[in-house]
Amino acid sequence: MGVSIRDVADRAEVSLGTVSNALNRPERVAPATLERVRAAITELGFIRNEAARQLRSGRSRTIALLVLDMGNPFFTDVARGVESVATQRDLSLVLSSSDSTTDRQRHYLSVFREQRSYGVLLTPVGRDLARINELRRHGVPVVLVDHAGSSRMCSVSVDDVAGARMAASHLLELDHGRFAFAGGGGASVQQVADRLAGVRQALARAGRPDSDLTVVDDLDLTIDGGRKAGRILLDLPSRRRPTAVVCANDLIALGLLQHAVRNHVAVPEELAIVGYDDIAFAAAAAVPLTSVRQPSHEIGAAAAELLIDEVERPGHHQHRKIRFDPVLIPRESTVADRSSVGEGAA
Repeated sequence: MGVSIRDVADRAEVSLGTVSNALNRPERVAPATLERVRAAITELGFIRNEAARQLRSGRSRTIALLVLDMGNPFFTDVARGVESVATQRDLSLVLSSSDSTTDRQRHYLSVFREQRSYGVLLTPVGRDLARINELRRHGVPVVLVDHAGSSRMCSVSVDDVAGARMAASHLLELDHGRFAFAGGGGASVQQVADRLAGVRQALARAGRPDSDLTVVDDLDLTIDGGRKAGRILLDLPSRRRPTAVVCANDLIALGLLQHAVRNHVAVPEELAIVGYDDIAFAAAAAVPLTSVRQPSHEIGAAAAELLIDEVERPGHHQHRKIRFDPVLIPRESTVADRSSVGEGAA
């Protein structure tokens, strides 16, 4: 038999209610009494039954984070931001991946509801609002991450249209004539659609015709997807082959860069490449990658704060939409000699 809460009460010479308060509401217990209870817990080796406590409260102490792809370091950094806030509130984190499919998203949302998760942080695939609303009806709050969403729930996002417009404008300033966008996920991944829209906006504002842009949008959002983009784009006839590519994320950009280097295509002289996210590998690539930086850690931390506020202050919480600004980080994949560019700009 394990050590029970009654054993702790007997050793500390207090009531069961006092031990319960010491475990769950220590601010209600006199300091001297609290010290006696904690000493008894240590002496007896008492381990609380967390599952039973969660069953009584009707809610676990675990935040569920469901992202598009756990293999993308951007989402790993988002998770670290969530964890930095969660651990301060005695909460744990479970990280899952939908692999950008609605079926896996539905599966995990059902699991989170059955497990009575503290709350769900979701990078959504598509517009499966019915399943999200079902979660919320069962008392599980949802905050959208890396996605603007609707005013009926909290969200934390980045202005992806502006970020991709910034990337394309950078390439226009470098006098590129033929452009490409390498993405994937179709209409189900809003971030990719927004990034393509940003590229189109930049070209339209510069008076460029639609024929100046080649779109490859049937890729996996992975390094393998980038290699596939390289094969498609570099096999085009020379008159159609792009001289600059904006990629939906850094993984695609790194795969494209690898394919170009292996096929003796000079980057950036023959092909300039811009990624999106600015993961750590971007700066460490053989040709350091120009990328649009998202504040991944801050996104995760802000989403966790919104979720905790919704759970802990149900009568006072107000839904908020937080949007961060992206920043373009130029590197050698678009500008062979950045120092000379800086001198010229001055």
